Amino acid sequence: MAALLWRLGRAPCRLRAARLALPAAAAVWPPPPRPGAVPPGPRRPLSFSAAELVRAAPGRLQPYLRLMRLHQPAGEGRGGGGAVTMATRQPMGWGRGCRGDAVAIATRFPWRRAGQWGEVAVAMATQHPLGSPPGTWLLYLPCTWSIGLAAPPGSLPHWPTLALFGAGAVLMRGAGCTINDMWDRDYDKKVARTASRPLAAGEISTFQSFVFLGGQLSLALCVLLCLNYYSIVLGAASLTLVVSYPLMKRITYWPQLVLGLTFNWGALLGWSAIRGSCDWSVCLPLYLAGVMWTLVYDTIYAHQDKRDDILIGVKSTALQFKEDTKRWLSGFSMAMLVSLCVAGMNCNQTFPYYSAVAAVGTHLAHQIYTLDIDKPEDCWKKFASNRTVGVLLFVGIVLGNLCKRQESKTVQEPLESR
Repeated sequence: MAALLWRLGRAPCRLRAARLALPAAAAVWPPPPRPGAVPPGPRRPLSFSAAELVRAAPGRLQPYLRLMRLHQPAGEGRGGGGAVTMATRQPMGWGRGCRGDAVAIATRFPWRRAGQWGEVAVAMATQHPLGSPPGTWLLYLPCTWSIGLAAPPGSLPHWPTLALFGAGAVLMRGAGCTINDMWDRDYDKKVARTASRPLAAGEISTFQSFVFLGGQLSLALCVLLCLNYYSIVLGAASLTLVVSYPLMKRITYWPQLVLGLTFNWGALLGWSAIRGSCDWSVCLPLYLAGVMWTLVYDTIYAHQDKRDDILIGVKSTALQFKEDTKRWLSGFSMAMLVSLCVAGMNCNQTFPYYSAVAAVGTHLAHQIYTLDIDKPEDCWKKFASNRTVGVLLFVGIVLGNLCKRQESKTVQEPLESR
C-alpha cells in the first residue's frame, strides 16, 4: 500500500517534466535527414488537368499522350506548341535561326536539356483554368453551338450528346495532331521548340504512330456510330479534310482556311445528331461563322511561327497578310458576326443570343485592337482567349433557347383571351 501511494505521488512530477520537454522536442521536428538522403520536394497540389494526367501516366504511354498534344496548351497550327514558343522564344531575339535558338536555350536555362522542354509546356498547361488544351476546346465549341441551337424551344441542350461530342473532339484532335506530326516530322527536327516531339525525337517510330492513329480513329468511329445514319455519313466525310490539312501549308498561303473547314465540321454534325438532318438555313451560316472565327484565331497563332515558317518554307495567312493582318482580322470578325445573326434569325433566337453575339464582337474587337503581331507571347494570349469567345456564344445560345418558351406563352395567352 505504501508503494502504491509513493507511485501516485510521483505521477505529477513526471507529468510536469513531460510538459517542459515538449517545446524542446518540437524545436527539432522534423528530424534531420540522414547523410546522403535526397530532401523531399514541395508537395504539389492535387490536379486533374490533362497535363497532370500525362505526367502521372506510365513512361511508355507518355509519348503517345504527348503526340495527342495533351501535355501542352496548343492550337492545331503548324507549331502546335504555343506554350513552348513563349518559353523558348520570348527571352531571345528572332534573328538567330534554329541553331541560335537552341544555343540561347542552353545559355539562358542551363538546367534544362533539349528533351525536357515538354515539362515546361506541362507546367504552363496546368495554369489554364479549364485544364485542357485550347485546341481541343476550339474544336469542341462549334459542336456545342449547333447542339444548343438544335434543342427544342425552352429546353437545355441534350447533355449526353454534348458529352459524346466532347469525347469525339479529344479523339479527333489527337488523330489530327498525329497526322500532322507524321507529315511534319522532318520540319519539326529543324525547329528547336518542336524537336522534342515524339516522332521528331525518335521516341515513336512511324509504324507505331500508324498503329496509334488507327486506334484513335477506331475509338472515334465508335463515337460516330452512336449517332444516326445521316450523321455517320456526314462525319465520315470530314476525314478527307483531316488528312489533307497538313499538306496545305506546303501548297497555299491559306492553310488556315482549310483548318477552319475542318475544325468547324461539328457545326453541321451537332445539328444533324439532334434533328436527324441539317437545316441548311441555320447550319451553313453557323458553319461559315466558325470558319471565319478560325481564320481570326489561327492567323494570330501563326504569327508566333512566321520567322521559322520563312526559314523552312511553310506558308500561312500570317505571311500573306503581314502588316495588314488587323484589317483582314476585322473583316473576318464582321463576317462571323453577320453569319451568327443570320443563323439566329433563321432559328428564331431571342435577346440573350444576340447579347452574346454583341459580347463576342466586343471581345474580338479588343483582341484585334490590342494585338501585337511581333510579340509571340501576346499572340499566344490572344489565341488562347478565343476559348472565352466560344463559351460566351454557347451560354447565349442556351439562355436564348430557354427564353423561347416564355415568348411563345406570351403570344398564346392574348389569343386564348379572345
